[in-house]
Amino acid sequence: MTDAAPGVSRPQSVLFMCGQNVIRSVMAEQLARHYFGRSLYVASAGIRPGDNDPFVAAVLDEIGLSIGKHRPHTLEDLEDLNFDLVVTLAPEAHHAALDLTSRYPVEVEYWPTMDPTVSHGGSRDQVMAAYRSVRDTLDDKVRDRFRFASKARV
Repeated sequence: MTDAAPGVSRPQSVLFMCGQNVIRSVMAEQLARHYFGRSLYVASAGIRPGDNDPFVAAVLDEIGLSIGKHRPHTLEDLEDLNFDLVVTLAPEAHHAALDLTSRYPVEVEYWPTMDPTVSHGGSRDQVMAAYRSVRDTLDDKVRDRFRFASKARV
């Protein structure tokens, strides 16, 4: 059910990284946890501190997921950096990951992902639509990269 495609190895542990670990990396982490449970160790971090974003909780709640007790983490907060794969979701995170992995044997993938906060205007519905778009994009990327067999979304 969760086999990788031929020629693509599925890692045992993944770190999702973005700027502050409050939007994109949190969504990716929760989606991966939902699809793969304990068969894939998943964590997330940012390159600088941040505060939880209530819109993330709202769009995850719409699909039955939760951020739970998530508190934003930076790389320095992580106890262990022994990940098989680091997935970066923002340019600044990608540069930090490349610097970090020059000292560790870790694969790095860059998934350019829109920051839904860049369109600071609009109604609540427009803001929610931007966050949903990011959530759905990450849902597709997580399922495609780690080859989740089911075609049904969360």
